[in-house]
Amino acid sequence: MAQPALEALVEALRRQPGVGPRSAQRIAHHLLQHDRPGMLQLARALEQAAGKVGHCARCHAFSESPLCAVCQDPARDARMLCVVESEADQAAMERTGSYHGLYHVLKGRLSPIDGMGLESLGVEQLLQRASEPGIEEVIMATGFTAEGEATAHALATALRARGVKVTRLARGVPAGSDIEFVDLSTIAHALSDRR
Repeated sequence: MAQPALEALVEALRRQPGVGPRSAQRIAHHLLQHDRPGMLQLARALEQAAGKVGHCARCHAFSESPLCAVCQDPARDARMLCVVESEADQAAMERTGSYHGLYHVLKGRLSPIDGMGLESLGVEQLLQRASEPGIEEVIMATGFTAEGEATAHALATALRARGVKVTRLARGVPAGSDIEFVDLSTIAHALSDRR
């Protein structure tokens, strides 16, 4: 019979995305049996992050200060604003090293089934921000899922109604891939968006 502390650990792990009951149990057992120092390090890091990490008042990315490092960086191109669904998407954009503008991190993407409408995404803050003097272009960098496309379309419509120039990330065949292995939708979009 499992102890209450072990049950609580398994349940806490199980709440994480992509971690099912069996995986949670394996992780808990591994930490307890083979990596107590790692377990304590993880507990300290979680407690510290929970107490210190909030959201940037301007772009809504994770930050330990009122404004994140990107928003505070005077070298960023303040004429461009890239709209992403999550902090993970922003981190991916940053890893490319090819975008040097500012960001606006949404609180997800449109999903009526999950109760996520435009107001849930924080669209009013985006509209205000995109209307600030100096913003010349808003780049929609939402995912190419049905929800991401719907989000990009709805936001672009609202922004264009305010006279804001809106662009969308291009999509196409991934570098280094053979055409025969690329899904048909990607090929069709690459063909229609060819340069």
